[in-house]
Amino acid sequence: MNDKPLDKGAARTSSPKGTQTLLRGLDALQCVADGITEAGAIAAALGVPRSTAHRLLSGLVSAGYLHNIPYQGYTLGPELIFLGAKAIEQRPLISLAEPLLQDLADQTRDTVHFGVPEGDEVFYLSKINATRGGLEMRSKVGQRMPMAFTGIGKAMLFAMPENRWRSCFDRCCAMQANHPERIKPRPWPVVRDDLKRSLERGYTFDMEENEIGIRCVAAPVFDIAGTVVAAISVASAVSFMPEERMEELAPQVLKASRAISRALGWRADNEQ
Repeated sequence: MNDKPLDKGAARTSSPKGTQTLLRGLDALQCVADGITEAGAIAAALGVPRSTAHRLLSGLVSAGYLHNIPYQGYTLGPELIFLGAKAIEQRPLISLAEPLLQDLADQTRDTVHFGVPEGDEVFYLSKINATRGGLEMRSKVGQRMPMAFTGIGKAMLFAMPENRWRSCFDRCCAMQANHPERIKPRPWPVVRDDLKRSLERGYTFDMEENEIGIRCVAAPVFDIAGTVVAAISVASAVSFMPEERMEELAPQVLKASRAISRALGWRADNEQ
């Protein structure tokens, strides 16, 4: 438990009285969320007298933002669950992601993809074309591809429990069999070892597994629960994607994917 006064306290005293009370209330909620549950400890963290903290906490309990459990202290209340659900509903994924995807495209000058899982397939929500020369990729917004054979699909797949990898791979192979013009899947042991390496480093490579002449670097996007809800990739022609450059791009792709994840409420300590 951390009883040190919040750094924000000084700013609170210079705010108008009503705003000051509101901000202190929000700070009190954050205290409880952080595990500071006893009134005296909350008062200390806020830097206010215990009587002031008690009035503030009582108001939050009356409004349903906190519970007060005898001998246990304060817990977050049902109104916060309701507001949290509404916040998720009102933050569409693509709207949050697009500025960060554009930044990534501007930095790399390569094609940037953004997709979500749909069963055993990837559904492409966004594609920003490269500003440098290179091959025209067959990917397009609204397209679906087997998850096991694309960069963003593998980024989703390696975040699944390992005991689900093989069954998903087999179903993707069955889909691929209906498209003889596509690349023949690699043997399962090769795919499995690749996924294990990807899991350890947090990103994955597509080494012309989905389209001849195209390579990409991809990473998953997490939501507030730590669930993989999407993935992003940077893709280009092989001539622009030697393995050395792919390794150099990986931190940029990972940074962008985590920025989108944080916009969805994800934190590093709830990563799966």
